[in-house]
Amino acid sequence: MYNVLIVEDDPMARKLIEIFISTSPNYHLLPSLDSAAMAELYCMTNRVDLILMDVCTAMDANGIEVAEKLKQLYPQTKIIIITSQPEYSYIAHARKIGVDSFWYKEPTAEALLKIMDRTMAGESIYPDSAPITRLGAALSNDFTERELEVLRELVSGKTDAAIAETLCLSVTRVKQHILRIREKTQFANRTELAVRARESGLVIGEYRGE
Repeated sequence: MYNVLIVEDDPMARKLIEIFISTSPNYHLLPSLDSAAMAELYCMTNRVDLILMDVCTAMDANGIEVAEKLKQLYPQTKIIIITSQPEYSYIAHARKIGVDSFWYKEPTAEALLKIMDRTMAGESIYPDSAPITRLGAALSNDFTERELEVLRELVSGKTDAAIAETLCLSVTRVKQHILRIREKTQFANRTELAVRARESGLVIGEYRGE
């Protein structure tokens, strides 16, 4: 029987995952955590075979960043990133740091238990891509990667000059990218664009997955 640690800050989602896992005789539930920041401390004093790690957790702790550290400290512990956010860079970054599997949350026990079983059997299970989401008149796959990078910085509240410095672009080039994104989405101004982009979850401010 494998010891499973759930890191999930949404109480309802956490409870549902606990119910799903309790239906399988293969897993023993450890006390769940609401913040990835506490996962390292827990692993220091307890045997953990598998961690279901949300990305956006309490105390502003990023689950992918914590997972990277945990994989270095406890390489034998399997980690499955779980999220409902369509943030485009999560999958690539999780692969890069050696996370075992990646799961977009579904309201069914079968889907979760299947990926858990396969992961514990040594497989690495990843979706082909992030879910396609709509932003105004555009779909998420209508944007170039550079446009998404600019959009992330815009969502973070940065000026054109600050975006240009962060991404090593000219201010003129940044303005061109923002104009092109607005043309695709048909939003009236950059403020509306930033607000709607944040709400969509397509880009998470201040997270670049590097």
